[in-house]
Amino acid sequence: MTAFAFSTVASILSEPGASARLGTLIAERFPRSRRPLLVTDAGFLRTGLMEPARADLQRQGMLPAVFAEVVADPPEAVVLQAVEAARRHGADLVIGFGGGSSMDVAKLVAVLAESSQALADIYGIGKVSGNRLSLVQVPTTAGTGSEVTNIAIVTTGATTKTGIVAPQLYADLAVLDASLTLGLPPKVTAATGIDAMVHAIEAYTSRHKKNPLSDALAREALGLLSRNLLPACERGHDLQARQAMLLGACLAGQAFSNAPVAAVHALAYPIGGIFHVPHGLSNSLVLPHVLAFNLPQAESSYAELADIAVPHASGSHEARAHALIVAAQQTAERTGIETSLRQVGIAESDLDRLADDAMLQTRLLGNNPREMTREHARAIYAAAL
Repeated sequence: MTAFAFSTVASILSEPGASARLGTLIAERFPRSRRPLLVTDAGFLRTGLMEPARADLQRQGMLPAVFAEVVADPPEAVVLQAVEAARRHGADLVIGFGGGSSMDVAKLVAVLAESSQALADIYGIGKVSGNRLSLVQVPTTAGTGSEVTNIAIVTTGATTKTGIVAPQLYADLAVLDASLTLGLPPKVTAATGIDAMVHAIEAYTSRHKKNPLSDALAREALGLLSRNLLPACERGHDLQARQAMLLGACLAGQAFSNAPVAAVHALAYPIGGIFHVPHGLSNSLVLPHVLAFNLPQAESSYAELADIAVPHASGSHEARAHALIVAAQQTAERTGIETSLRQVGIAESDLDRLADDAMLQTRLLGNNPREMTREHARAIYAAAL
């Protein structure tokens, strides 16, 4: 058996309603923490869903502060504002409360608030030094898996994103509470859920770090997600389906944090960066086309995943692998989200720029089961048009 390493967060709690006793949970695990900073976005703050958690923090004798300026695809300026807010508050614990953007910012606040390192110094892999503040993550979408990954993505230019990967970005505690996701619109549920499915699929076929633990997590994640995505979209207040989606996204996050994602994400990033398409939808738009491209090298793995996601499929490896691709396309169609690049404002004249930008994602492309050239990338975008 090939040697491998596997890392993840210290503790996970999966329980509907658990966020309402967040103060109690933190008092038990971090008895010295008194000044938590909650990191979220203005839209989620307005829902009022964070209020029970904040009230419980206060009941436990803590003085919580809120930074609610996070935006999608957070730029450096927002990260630095959040770090300054933590310093002003004298924060001794950081709580990410929201989607991937809020949780990514929370990670960076935890590592930078008491550090002499600058944000620019930690871009890349393994550049974070020293310790961090205690970190708790509470996801409010079932998609990114950011609550259990050691990755944060920052928008560093007009259209470019840069990753930070370090063990210090793993949280101390992740709280999965599906009651926080009940109000998500069907299209957001669909796009974030497909994002999580992509995490599972790409982890299962990652070229360099695929391992037995990541494989097991990816298979379980894909099963939960494929069985519950449509019910969660169609019956938004189905708490059981929502909790299953949240757990599936978490397991997929654990998988791809150890067996990294590949060409689907590499081709999705320029779509989001240039055209401001949400990340999950960007992934969904190119997913079936990248799967088709990868077939020569990934057919047997895709067939194994089809046994989970498309259990009625039968026949040869090739037939079952094709069934997985068809299912990916049909899932997007049935949820009502956009299924072509034209539907999100992308024209044929944009494809060269997209292909050029995709080829800059060398960290991701190196994980793909099949080597991809610029010509391949452009052809995939053309197929998705």
